Formats: sequence, C-alpha cells, structure tokens
Amino acid sequence: MVMKASLQLKLGQSLTMTPQLQQAIRLLQLSTLDLQQEIQQALESNPMLETSEDDEQQEASATEDAEATADTEGSAESESAQDTSPEWDEPENGPDWASENEVPDNIPDDLPVDTAWDDIYQSAPAPAARNDDESDHDFETRNSPTETLHDHLEWQLNLTPLSEGDMAIAHSLLDAVDDRGYLSSSLEDIHAGLVDENEEEPLELDEVEAVLHRLQHFDPPGVFARDLQECLLIQLNQLPPETPWLAQARLVITHYINLLGNRDYAQLLRRSRLKEDQLREVLALITGLNPSPGEVIDRAEPDYVIPDVIVRKHEGRWRVELNPEIAPRIRVNASYASLIKRADSSADNTYLRDQLQEAKWFIKSLQSRNETLLKVATRIVEHQQGFLDHGEEAMKPLILSDIAQAVEMHESTISRVTTQKYMHTPRGIFELKYFFSSHVSTDEGGECSSTAIRAMIKKLIAAETPKKPLSDSKIAAMLGEQGIKVARRTVAKYREAMHIPPSNERKRLV
Repeated sequence: MVMKASLQLKLGQSLTMTPQLQQAIRLLQLSTLDLQQEIQQALESNPMLETSEDDEQQEASATEDAEATADTEGSAESESAQDTSPEWDEPENGPDWASENEVPDNIPDDLPVDTAWDDIYQSAPAPAARNDDESDHDFETRNSPTETLHDHLEWQLNLTPLSEGDMAIAHSLLDAVDDRGYLSSSLEDIHAGLVDENEEEPLELDEVEAVLHRLQHFDPPGVFARDLQECLLIQLNQLPPETPWLAQARLVITHYINLLGNRDYAQLLRRSRLKEDQLREVLALITGLNPSPGEVIDRAEPDYVIPDVIVRKHEGRWRVELNPEIAPRIRVNASYASLIKRADSSADNTYLRDQLQEAKWFIKSLQSRNETLLKVATRIVEHQQGFLDHGEEAMKPLILSDIAQAVEMHESTISRVTTQKYMHTPRGIFELKYFFSSHVSTDEGGECSSTAIRAMIKKLIAAETPKKPLSDSKIAAMLGEQGIKVARRTVAKYREAMHIPPSNERKRLV
C-alpha cells in the first residue's frame, strides 16, 4: 500500500486566548490584596505606568506653596505700609534672637587638617524629646507579633526556680501543651521519653507528676490539664475559699460531670441532693469557667477585609459604587510616551513601544474588571433589596445563571467576579457569594431562599424555652405552618451549618 501526500483546505472556528484576554481574566478573579500586589509589580516593571496620586500631591503642594508665598508677600507689604514702631539699635554682632543654626559670613577658606566643623562652630542643638502620646506607640510596638501561649508559659517557666532535672521535665511538659492549653500526650508517654533521653539517672513518674502540679498554677488558670474535668477543677481550686457554692461546684465536677454534659438535670438533682435553685447557682459558677484556657492567650491575627463595593441608601434608593481605596489609580507616563518615535526601529525605541502597549493593555484590563464588578454588584443589589431593607429573612433565591443572563455574561465570569470580592452594606460586610443561595418550594407555589430559612431557624431557636428546646422535627413542623416545605434532615443540615448544637445539648436549667 502506497501513501500519497496531498494538500487539503478546511474551514473551521476556534477560540484563541490572546494575552490581553488572559490578563483580563486573571485580573478579574484576583482579590483586593492580590490586585494591589499585581498593580505594584506592574508599576515596578513597566516604566510607562505611573500613579496619578503623585502628580495630584505635587500639584497640591505647589498650590499650597504659591498661596503661602502670596500670603507672606502680602503680609510683608502691609507691615511695611503700616509700620510705626520705633527703630531699635541692634548690636554689632547681630540681633540677640539670631538662630544658632545661622551660618556666619566669615568662614575661613581652609581649615586645619585635624580640625572638625564642631571644633570651630557650635553644632545645632538636639531636638527636644517628644512627650506626646504618639511617641509612646513606636513602630516596633505596633508591628510586633502577638504573644503565643507557648511564649507566655515559657516566660513564666523562666521565672520559676527549679532544679536542672525539674526544668528538663517542665520543658517536656511545655512542649506537649496544645493550643487549648491541654496536654496532648499522656504523663506516661512523657515519662518514657525522659527516661530514654537520660538512662543514667533513674526518673520516677511521681517526679513528673509533681512538676506537673506546679506548672498547673501558671496563668491562665486551667493550663497543663489532662482533660476537661481536671481543667475545671484547677480553675475552681484557684478561686478564693470564700467563693459561694465552691464546694458544691467541686462535687458536681468531680462526680457528676457526665450528667452535666448530657444535661440530665433531673438525675443530677437527685444524686447531688441539691435543690433546683441551689443547682442553678452552682451551674452559674461552673459556666463562668473557661474550658479552653489556652485560647485566651493564643489568639490568631485578625484578617481585615477591604470591601470592593460600597452600598448605601441615598434619597430612598440603593446606590452601588466601587471602593476608591482598593487600588491606586494608574495612567501612562506622558513624558516617556513622548520619547517614542514612529519611524525609529532601534532597540530602545522598540522597547518603549512594547512597554507602552503593555501599559495600555493593563489599564484597559483594570477598567474592564471594575466595570464588570460594578455591573454584577448592581444586579445583586437590585435582586436582594429585601435583604438590605429587612434582613436575612427577606433574602431571595439567587443563582449564578440569573446574574449571568441579566448582565449577558457567562456563568464562569460571574463566578470569578464573586469570588473573594466583598460588599459593604449597612448590615455588614459580605462576600458577593453570600447573596447566592438555593431555594425551597412553598405551599403557595413560590420559592424561599435557604439563607432565609437559616435565619428563621436561628430565630425560632433563640425564642425557644431553655427547659424544653425545639427538636429538628418540631422546627420543620413550625416552618411548615408558615408554608415552607422543609424536611427534618434539611433542618438538621442547616442547624449544623450554623454551629448550633442539637436539642439535648441546648437544654438549660432555668
């Protein structure tokens, strides 16, 4: 069989991702922080780009200088015209109020080689120390990292007088403390590790436990506990002896902590032989304790959110505008752009021409991003005006395709726009994806947003009787009475998503 080569002509269509389109898509899905970094990188790499704030500040400063000069000249003329004060005889060496920094006229041409300026002329006095409030808050204080629980405990350990062997045990116990303040390893495992490290000197488990009891007096109260029961008992033992109901609280924690965890108050009343009002006081003391003492110290750095869109009500209508602080305003540097020559094909001119083209693409991509973001946010606000006026219970069902059809864009574009973009409203700051939710059918044939159902469930649970909390089936029945068809498992799913415990854990003794 012989293969013969031939030429064929075919027509077809294909989508090509140009560099400009790729850049526009990439900028569209960037968060505010990533966008600022991208703009800063572009300003550093492309000489054709510049920020417009710099020129505005220069113009403003030049205007202020001109006004100040005009005011000075005007005041000088008025003083010369109206000066009727007597003339004072100045001393030969000049006025007494002359500044010490003023350079005298009789400066010698040459100074000796070994002579310094300070040896001939007096230096300017050092500026006086500032005693205002701003000097107290220096840069290091404002930007120092937060103290962790491990640092706080180690600081206390360094102040505690211990022998060399006890200090080694204390460091092993400190390394086993987790973020909540509990020991993550058993005392036997810690003892076995210490024995393996130092086989020459015998180490008893009682020595490790003795050091542990000493460390359990550290701040915050409750650290170095092996379980919840020990953590609460440590905190109770550090309370003053005259604290009301302290002995009864120790009794409940020591013997009946399981009944307390299961909210079995009837069994707890019977076994502890306490009356209902007495048990109520004991529970008030216990609930004031901290089950996770390490979280008091070991706090993570807060994540600050800069909204991309600001929504406010003006003259009865909701207005949507972009946050002007999210990114610096940039433009093409006119001075560098004027250096480009049309007929010049040198390397320098070609480089400037390419950088100018990239700068124009970048600015156009930023404008396209802002226009798309504003368009999508406006459609979201138009659809969710009920939420802005009345709250979460008035949230309407909304999916990506609804906004995509309204703005005539693809769903993938809407997904990029709403990811990591935030909207500032009078009710708080929300991610744009927060306004999208599925729907549940109602008896009247309408639809109810899942966000609104979550708000209704939260409202019902907040108004329930603590002695007899609502079950998931009861909540589903109550929603059904309002015309919303929700299954019990759906209520359980929404409740768990809001981190609300089940009814048996919400039971309280009132």
